[in-house]
Amino acid sequence: MTTISEAFARLDRSPFRSRFRLKEKELAQARELGAEKLREHAAAFVRQKLAPAFPENDGKQTPMRGHPVFLAMHGCAMCCRGCMKKWWHVPAGVELSPLQQERVVNFLMAWIERQLSVSAPQDRPRN
Repeated sequence: MTTISEAFARLDRSPFRSRFRLKEKELAQARELGAEKLREHAAAFVRQKLAPAFPENDGKQTPMRGHPVFLAMHGCAMCCRGCMKKWWHVPAGVELSPLQQERVVNFLMAWIERQLSVSAPQDRPRN
């Protein structure tokens, strides 16, 4: 079993996956929405775009911009069933169980939290 840290290290080694970062617009959107609302959005996107055995437009269903969760899905190789099969060995043609969906959402949220923490302003000591 892979830990979250090991999974992030593996994704960080991929030139394609590691290029996905939340920019100012998405960072602001993530902060404005808050963790609970982001989690709700992530769960809905996973249910719609990944959970079905044969998602509509598979391979093209997740935009590359416009929402922090979309960027997380690409950064985590959880944007389509093809990427999930290649990176996470999730078989194609099988609906994701509620537990699998929850795990995907948890990983997406960890990616977003990691992005938020990297971009957080550093406290500067006062002179």
